[in-house]
Formats: sequence, C-alpha cells, structure tokens
Amino acid sequence: MKRNIILLLAGIFLLAGCKDLLVPEIENNRDLNGVNYPPNDAGLPFGILLNGYNRIPTNSWSFNDVATDDAVTNDQNNGFLKIANGQWTANNNPLNQWTNAYAAIQYLNIMLRDVDTVQWAADPVVSKLFRMRVKGEAHGLRALFYYHLLQAHGGLSESGAVLGVPLNLEVQGPAADFNKPRATFEACMQQIYSDLTKADDLLPLDYENIADAALIPAKFGSITSEQYNRAFGAAFRGFLTGRIVKAIRSKAALLAASPAFSNGNTTTWADAANYAGEVISLKGGVGALSPNGITWYSNAAEIAGLADGANPAEILWRNNYGDNRDLEQANFPPGLFGNGRINPTQNLVDAFPMANGLPIGNTGSGYDAANPYTGRDPRLRMFILVNGSTAGPNSTLINTAVDGPTNDALNKVETSTRTGYYLRKLLRQDVNLNPNSANNQRHYKPHIRYTEIFLNYAEAANEAWGPLGAGKYGFSAYDVIKAIRKRAGVGTTNGDAYLEEAKGSKEQMSALIRNERRIELCFEGFRFWDLRRWKLNLSETAKGVSIRNNIPAVINVEVRQFQPFTTYGPIPYGEILKFGALEQNKGWR
Repeated sequence: MKRNIILLLAGIFLLAGCKDLLVPEIENNRDLNGVNYPPNDAGLPFGILLNGYNRIPTNSWSFNDVATDDAVTNDQNNGFLKIANGQWTANNNPLNQWTNAYAAIQYLNIMLRDVDTVQWAADPVVSKLFRMRVKGEAHGLRALFYYHLLQAHGGLSESGAVLGVPLNLEVQGPAADFNKPRATFEACMQQIYSDLTKADDLLPLDYENIADAALIPAKFGSITSEQYNRAFGAAFRGFLTGRIVKAIRSKAALLAASPAFSNGNTTTWADAANYAGEVISLKGGVGALSPNGITWYSNAAEIAGLADGANPAEILWRNNYGDNRDLEQANFPPGLFGNGRINPTQNLVDAFPMANGLPIGNTGSGYDAANPYTGRDPRLRMFILVNGSTAGPNSTLINTAVDGPTNDALNKVETSTRTGYYLRKLLRQDVNLNPNSANNQRHYKPHIRYTEIFLNYAEAANEAWGPLGAGKYGFSAYDVIKAIRKRAGVGTTNGDAYLEEAKGSKEQMSALIRNERRIELCFEGFRFWDLRRWKLNLSETAKGVSIRNNIPAVINVEVRQFQPFTTYGPIPYGEILKFGALEQNKGWR
C-alpha cells in the first residue's frame, strides 16, 4: 500500500497547475488507514483523488467500432474483433469496467471520508474552499464511474428486471461485506443524480480567475478574489467543474431514457433533453456550435495554441495533450509506413448522404454507383480514406483497388485494408512516419465534446416533444440537426430538403438523428454503446468494396456473431464465482 501512495504522490508533480495544493509542503508518506492527516499533508489526500482522475475511461482511441457495423480491423489479435466473431464471454470481456471503476470508487470514498480532516492550505478560508472543491470532484467522479459501470454491466435479471450494479458508498476495509447484490438500475441512477447534484452545488462552473469579488458565486461565501482564485482559478483547468458535471448528467440520462434501460426507471426523454439543453444554453445556444468542430483533432494552429487545461470551442472536457505519432503509426496506410489497423466499412460509407442532404438510396439524390464518392457529404472524405484520396504530409495518392500497384491495395499484405477503406478521422496528416524523417504532432483525447451534447439533446427532444418541440430552452431537435448539417456543408444548396421533410415525422427525424450521430461521432467509441441502448441489430455483416478495372463491387468482409442477450454486457465471471449475492445478466454464463 505504501508503494502505491508513493506512486500517487509522484503523479501529483506531473500535473501542471497544482502547486497551490502543495502548500504546506508534503513532509512524509503514510498508508490510508489513518483518518487524521497532519496539517502539512495536503499532497497525500489529493494524490488519492488523482487516482480517480487517472482511471477515467476514454472513448476515443479504444476503437470498439471494430465490433460494430462501422469498421473492421486487420489486427487478428484485437479483442473487439474476437467478441464480434462470437468469442464474447463473461471472462473474456475487453469492455469490462468492473475492476477499474470499483477501484476508483474505493479511492473516492476514502477521499469523501477523510476530506474534512485535511488542512488543505494555511489560510483557513482557502482550506475550506479546497474542501468544498475536493468533495465536489469526488462526488462527480464517483457518478461518472457509476455511469460507466451501468453502460458496461447494466442489464436484465432472469425475471426481466433492469438491474444496475452494487452501490458501494463507504470505504470497504478488510472486514467489509463484499457480497452485495446488484441495485436496480433506477437506484443506481438516483445515486448518480444525487452525487452530481452535490458536485454541482460545490463546484464552480469553470476554473477561471476572477478579478472582482462581486463575480464570486454566493455559495462560496464572503471571500476575496485572491482566495477564490487560489482554489478555483485558471491554474486548475482540466479538473472536474460544474459544467462537466452537467454534461455527465446529460450522458447518464440519455442512457437511462433509451429503450434498453427505460423499463422501470423514472428518467424520461424530457429529462434527458433538459439536462443536455442546460449545457447547450450555457454554451450560448444552438448558434454556439463550433464552426470547426468537425475537425477538432486536426486543427493544427488551434491545437498548437492550447494553453494548459484550456479547451477549444468544440471541447467541453479533455485530457492532457501530448506529442506523439501512435495513432498514425497504427492507422496510416502501409504506403505511408502505417499498419492500416482500422478499416471503415461500406456500411458506414453508405450512411453518408449526398452533399444535397438526400440519402444515397433516395430517388433524385444524384448518387452514381459507378462514381460512389462524387457529390457526397464532405464529411465522408474528412473521416475516411476512399480510393483516390490523398493522405500524409506529402498528399500521397492512396489506391485501395484490388488491382492497385501498392500495399495500400485491398488485402495485399497483412497491413492492407480489408474493406477498401482506411481511417482518416483522428489522424494528423502532418505526421511523417518515414523512418528517415519521422516527426510527432500534438494530440489530445476529449472526454466530452459539445457535439455529443448537441446530439444528446436532438435525440431526447425528438422523442419527448417531436421534431419541432422546443422545450424549456427554446430550441428543437430540428434546430440542432439543421445546425450540425449546415456546419458540415450538407443541404446548403437546396435548403436541406430532406431535413425539411423529416421535420414532419418523429420516426423519420429519429432515423436522421441516429444517422447524424453515427457520422459525427464515428470512431470515437459511441456506435458500440448506441446500438445496444437502442436495442438494434448487432449482427449486420460488415461490408467493403472491391474495385477492379475502376469498377466497384460491394463485398462481404466479416459476419458478426452476437447473441440477442449481448445487448447487455456481462458481470465478470470471477465476481459471480466469488459472490453468491450477485446475479448475472440474463443469457450470460
């Protein structure tokens, strides 16, 4: 245990902007059994809190998309490939959040138990503010981990009841009763809401310096701007805030309102819409959708200019940035010295409409099967390398045809595409992998993008009030989707006739919203979870394109083998063996 604490303390010094918390100086290291922290030991308990931050799952970069109809991989050892091929079991689950989340929750419970015993700063007023903040962060992070547990492990009992996970709200020592039954999904949601409300009450909306004490929220009492800034100033950007808490509430409510989990819980589509609407309203409304948010990952000047902890307009919360080329090494085509790992499917390509906004299968769309990439939604070429695209620092032509002359061709070598497509989204095209002139570029991973929250609102508002229902915040699902498509350059030449048609039908608008979500959030780890919460077909065959003599032909690439019960993930098999009170989700063994 002492070794773990030393590692936690080492992590403190790696985070920029935390030096205020290290006054007074750390004097020594102790284990976690003591409740009364000496006055000069603010670093130790903050290190415990950091353990929660370090365990936050990140959707981006997991690429569970290869277990969906959006992508396959050429890496035959990929865990998501194996579960898509029928090898998903309760003891072989690459989506398992159980161990990581409950470890984080244990640390957060320790923090909530001990936070009032810590002298966080020499100034008693500042120490009180830190105490409020740390409590808020711990409650908010605990809610986030319960959300991830519900997403990965919530499911149905044998009787059909919607179950959540065991609720551990106290520190579990050696004598604790670990054999706890699963709480209902509703009870877990109410605990998430409770934690988020407490966090919202204790945290500032954002961490920013305040020059005038008159701007300090009343909940923090009568304090000076200097005292406020020491606890809640810009030095702490990147840590949990009230704005982030509201966004987590939106994510959790959308999950709860969705078809897979809605039976027996009290969260409604209107609740989910209002929680997302609050975040959008704070952002500035529908008109505040970031103009360059589609390419957030490759806006070079914007990324280069990011201050520590600061966010560009598209990003609500992100991790620290780093200079590397790992994504490009994994996913550039072999002709650019990459491994071509993630291969988008023809299924996803077909989901992109024409530039005029009409689906490719609609009469009058202008789609030409002989020239399938002409006149399409601009996002197609932004996100996917199609045959004839250029890529890399020298704008190299990529030929994916089966009769292509390079290793970029379909199934040419082990690192070649299996579908006729390569990933473009998330990758910096200014990265060079040539061993003679290799370079890195700055990347960051978003925890939450504003576009996700906009899409959360559109989905929930349409289900609650129909396409044009404005709700309490004065904008509708139609308004949001119109803004998203306009930003993408879709339907701008014909008044987006398809959207105008869809606004007359809740069902048609629902299909359009789901398709826009699929496109906008592709390869960011959403599709896997979305298909399940919507209770849609998981076993659609992944398709590709074989181009020979410039003639494209659709091919079957991978048959998916999901059982009906895999709408819900399993409780880990080892936990079921250890604890008789735990009930496995229906269908899993």
